[in-house]
Amino acid sequence: MEILLIIVSILLIAIVLLQSGKAESASNVISGGNNDLFANRKERGGELIITRATFVLGALFFIICLVLGF
Repeated sequence: MEILLIIVSILLIAIVLLQSGKAESASNVISGGNNDLFANRKERGGELIITRATFVLGALFFIICLVLGF
């Protein structure tokens, strides 16, 4: 079970690093250029797959940690 946790952890780290940032650049956020920071943007294609994979891997990580804890 520990090996499965290590594999899920590595995959989760990799998939999170693949995600694009929601804010285009940190300077826009700091300088107040947040016009479309909270805009309702719809994810499509690869971005949607990465987001769903992140959710699934995060849930698996949480469940495996709970199982190993008890």
